[in-house]
Amino acid sequence: MTKSEAEVVVVGGGAAGIAAARRLQAAGVDALLVEARPRLGGRAWTVVSAAGVPLDLGCGWFHSADRNPWVAIAEAQGCAIDRTPPPWTRPWVQAGALAFEGAAFSEALQGFRRRADSFAEDEADRPVAAFLEPGNRWNGLIDAVSTYYSGAELDLVSARDLARYDDDGVNWRVAEGYGRVIAAYGADLAVEFDCKVERIDRRGKRLRVETTRGAIVANAVIVTLPSNLIAEQQDLFLPALPGKTAAAAGLPLGLADKLFLSLANAEEFDRESRAFGAANSAATAAYQFRPFGRPMIEAYFGGALAAELEAGGIAAFFDFAVTELVRLFGAGFARRVAPLQLHGWASDPLSRGSYSYALPGKADCRSALAAPVDDRLFFAGEACSTNDYSTAHGAFLTGVAAADQAIAALRRAGAHASAEGEAS
Repeated sequence: MTKSEAEVVVVGGGAAGIAAARRLQAAGVDALLVEARPRLGGRAWTVVSAAGVPLDLGCGWFHSADRNPWVAIAEAQGCAIDRTPPPWTRPWVQAGALAFEGAAFSEALQGFRRRADSFAEDEADRPVAAFLEPGNRWNGLIDAVSTYYSGAELDLVSARDLARYDDDGVNWRVAEGYGRVIAAYGADLAVEFDCKVERIDRRGKRLRVETTRGAIVANAVIVTLPSNLIAEQQDLFLPALPGKTAAAAGLPLGLADKLFLSLANAEEFDRESRAFGAANSAATAAYQFRPFGRPMIEAYFGGALAAELEAGGIAAFFDFAVTELVRLFGAGFARRVAPLQLHGWASDPLSRGSYSYALPGKADCRSALAAPVDDRLFFAGEACSTNDYSTAHGAFLTGVAAADQAIAALRRAGAHASAEGEAS
C-alpha cells in the first residue's frame, strides 16, 4: 500500500469512480482511488485485437450522445466521434422468409414500446412483460431485445424503472474505444491498483477502509461498486447497512456479452448492417456486420442465454453463433468466421454482470442506494441513477454528484471544527 491515509477514498475505478476522483482532484481534495483490477474502466474495457483493432468488450455506445459528457471528454482526448446511425435503426439483412417480416416485427415492437411507455408514475408497478400482446408471434424476439438493453427478460424488469429511463435517441461511438476514453480520463489520478476493498469500518471518528493490501483511513468514502457486489457482501460495512444491501439486491446486474468474429469476404454486407439469429425466441443473438467498416461481426448475447453460454466459455458462444449464422446464410458461412474476443461479465468476480435493472417493485431502490450515510459515506455508479442507469454517462453523473456531496460534507466538518476551536 503506497498510502495509508486520505481525505476521501473512492472505491472502484470504473466510470463513476473516475468521475468522482477527477471532481475531487479539481477541488483540491486529497483523494485516493482504490481499484481491485490492474486497470481502470471497470465494465468499460477496450482491448486491442491481434490485428491492432480496438474492441469494446464492455460499453460501446455514447447513449444520449447530445448530452453525454463522455463525448466532450473523448473529443478533448483527440478522438473522432462516429455519428453513423446505429444498426438497430437499419433494415435487417438476413436471407429467406425472415427478411420479409421486418416490417411486421418493427410494428409489434413499437406497439409494445408504446404500451410500456404509457405506464404512469402513480400506477402499481408490474413486470414489463405485462405489456406484451398475448399470443403475438413476435413476443419471443421482443423479449430477446429486452435482454440486449436491460440484460434481462421482460418478466424480471420493473415497468416503473423502465418508464423512468431517459434517452434522447442519439447514439454515437468512438473508434478508439469507449473503454479507452474512460480509462484515459483517470490517467493522472492517484490510484491503488490490485487492491480489493474488504470492509469499510464506520465505528471510529474516521472511516477505516480495509483492503487486501492494508488499511486506509479517510474522512469520507465514495463507494462505486457494482450493485451485485454490494448485495453479495453483507459484511462490507461495519456496522452493517442492511438498507444498502437490500437496495442493491433490488437492482441486480443484467447480462450482455459481446463476441467479436472475424469475417471473410465482409464486403458482401453493408457497413453497420444487422441480423437476428431467430424470429421466435428470446434465446437468440443479434449480429452487427462490419462495425466501423471492419471485416468482422459483433455478436450480442443477453439474459439467460448469455448466462448459459458463459459456462462453456468462448467456444460455446462461437458454436451458438455459427449455428444461427449458418441457418441464415447457408452452410458455407461457417468457414468465413472465426472467434476473436469475448469477456463473460457474469463470470467476472469483480462485476458479476453488465448493467443494472430494477426488479418489479424495486425502482425506488436506485435513490435508496444513492443516499449518503452519516454525511461521510457516499454512493455512485450507474445503478444509483434514476434516469440514466445502465450507462457510462449515468455512472459519470452520479460520480460527480457523490464527489460534490463529499466536498460539501468536508467543508461543513471543517467549518464546525473551526467554530469549536474559536469557542474554546
